[in-house]
Amino acid sequence: MNNYYGNEWSERPLRSNISVTSVNAFLQKVFMIMAFGLTITGITSYLMADLVMSNPEKYLFLYTSPTVYIIMFSPLLFVIGLNFGISRLSSIAANVIFALYAALMGISLATIFFVYTTSSIAATFFITAGAFLGLAIYGMTTKADLTKAGSYAIMALIGIIIAGLVNLFLQSSTMSLIISVISVVIFTVLTAYDVQKLMHIGFSVDSEGEDGKKLAVLGALTLYLDFINLFLALLRLFGDRRD
Repeated sequence: MNNYYGNEWSERPLRSNISVTSVNAFLQKVFMIMAFGLTITGITSYLMADLVMSNPEKYLFLYTSPTVYIIMFSPLLFVIGLNFGISRLSSIAANVIFALYAALMGISLATIFFVYTTSSIAATFFITAGAFLGLAIYGMTTKADLTKAGSYAIMALIGIIIAGLVNLFLQSSTMSLIISVISVVIFTVLTAYDVQKLMHIGFSVDSEGEDGKKLAVLGALTLYLDFINLFLALLRLFGDRRD
């Protein structure tokens, strides 16, 4: 497995007594946890944006002062905690941390409501959901090995992250457009690739065991990140900005 899941989960041997039902149960857990996280993020984001826009004199400072950096980067700590501390966590603790992470992401993403209209955010979300569903089905049903494509996408992602950091200083609208377009391609590939990887994991773990439950959380985190990044890239491309 790639480093989305941590080295300790790599190359797990296939179980001889695995069944399609067990694999489906594992994938169902992954998608349910992911959907739960997206729900938390969506609700938190909307409520936070409404709170700030209704009372800007009290809460706008959260996004216009150095506090914004805490809001932006604190979710990263939860991702690191999950990926590197999963072996020491119980499956319940992993789910709680994931839920807290999703809530913090919601607080961070509240800023999209300051920039884009609510209708375009909703439309982009449903477009992303439809595309994600199609990509997930492709990842589960294709007979092609997506490992090489996924590896290239991960390398491209590193490049895009570096380009994004550079553009923080350049503030180039052209570079921003290029980054968004490439990001759509990258996360399109990664979504199908990660779903296929999760199917392979499903063949090597007991979905009802503790390891299976923790891997389901890590898998949900990976797909959650694919979804959020695809959504944000599409929003930057097609979202209607507020006047």
